[in-house]
Amino acid sequence: MQKKFITNLAIVLSLNLLIKPFWILGIDRQVQNAVGLNHYGLYYSIFMFSSLLNILLDLGIINFNNKNIAQNNHLLSKHFASIAMLKFLLAGLFAIVTLLVGLMVRYDFIEMKLLIMIVFNQILLSFIMYLRSNLAGLHLFKTDSVISVLDRLIMIVICEFLLVTHKEPGSFDILWFIYAQTVGYILTVIITLVIVLDKAKVRKLKWRWPFFMMILKKSYPFAVLVLLMTFYTSISGPMIERMLSGDEGARQSGIYASANRLLDASNMIAFLFAGLLLPMFARMIKLKDSVEQLVSLSFSLLVIPAIVVASCSYFYSADIMSLLYQGQHVEESASVFRILMCCFVPIASAYIFGTLLTANGNLKQLNIMASTGMVLNIVINLTLIPKLGALGAAIAGIITQFLMAFAQVFMVQAVFKFHVNYRLIASLIVFTAAIIGINYFISPMHHNWILKIVITAGISFALAFALRLISVRNIYRIFKYG
Repeated sequence: MQKKFITNLAIVLSLNLLIKPFWILGIDRQVQNAVGLNHYGLYYSIFMFSSLLNILLDLGIINFNNKNIAQNNHLLSKHFASIAMLKFLLAGLFAIVTLLVGLMVRYDFIEMKLLIMIVFNQILLSFIMYLRSNLAGLHLFKTDSVISVLDRLIMIVICEFLLVTHKEPGSFDILWFIYAQTVGYILTVIITLVIVLDKAKVRKLKWRWPFFMMILKKSYPFAVLVLLMTFYTSISGPMIERMLSGDEGARQSGIYASANRLLDASNMIAFLFAGLLLPMFARMIKLKDSVEQLVSLSFSLLVIPAIVVASCSYFYSADIMSLLYQGQHVEESASVFRILMCCFVPIASAYIFGTLLTANGNLKQLNIMASTGMVLNIVINLTLIPKLGALGAAIAGIITQFLMAFAQVFMVQAVFKFHVNYRLIASLIVFTAAIIGINYFISPMHHNWILKIVITAGISFALAFALRLISVRNIYRIFKYG
């Protein structure tokens, strides 16, 4: 199973590292520069607002289906048609509730127009994620990897054409950006649906109300978990835009979006890990195989690089933001960015340990932790955003993420009773302190900052191998013997 994890991880990372960073750092960033901080900030705020209610599109079905199909492949043909019908019903519910809440928070005509298009795109994306959960459940990871980048690839082609043909400042309309996403999602839905239908051997949808109730009963703990986690990870953008008066709300939301962009790109890697780990953990737990080695391997491959990325981002935040953006907001974005990027370490850890707890069915404990995180995040945001704007939201984020990560690690230890590896813990502490020290001494040197990051990264990974945090021999043995 570890060999399969490494092989498929290499494939999915290769494809996503080719496409998605270009989308986030190339297209998405260029669009923000083209439309301006305020216009993009408004779009970002509305997008994150729609994400808060995104759970109504799913109600935990995707995670439930991923785990269920991984453990029982034969259920795809039996359940697909009915779950697809249920997804249509939930899409209607999501659209109605989101638009009504948009009116309740007093969105004007332009804001409602943006919200309607974004809601439609969220529905399309939800269908893609459901279709992909079937591919992952069947362990068709190579096919799923291609599908995972297909929508972005289509969007890149469309947006790049629009950006090249509308170079003048202010000539790019944010609606074009949304329409490009719509086209990408529609084409991806069609292609993925054809593949899944071929595997499921289903030709028509089925209305089965008792089945709908059974699925929702089984999946609602997943739904509550996703809802709570969405609130404490996505609520900052809308709170910034609504709590601050006038154009300052959109401006601060734009600053938060610009600083959060690289964290989104980094989280993409962690999300891909989780997408591979969930069906693997689920199947191993069902077969009563030990998951300890896979947890250790995934932790080393994800959290160690996360520490390096977070540390370098902190020390070179001004250089990175100046490279990506223009304007007077760069300094403010840099101060928010250095805090947000430190969130990558607890987020990476949570994607591993939270995924393991999800696969094991410890949803009650996860929901208690997530509800605590949501309340804590909202309270800190309410306290700090009026005083510090986007910076206050970043501080709320890092406090919440670290507390949630520690809670999940302790819960995994309590449930699985893993052997406590004191050597690993000591090595991790030494490694983290060393990386911070290396950056502290190298960053003031009068050399190109990119070269300094490359040197720091090289030293960091050499140190990781020296401390045996990453073992070449173990990875080789996995490839050779499985």
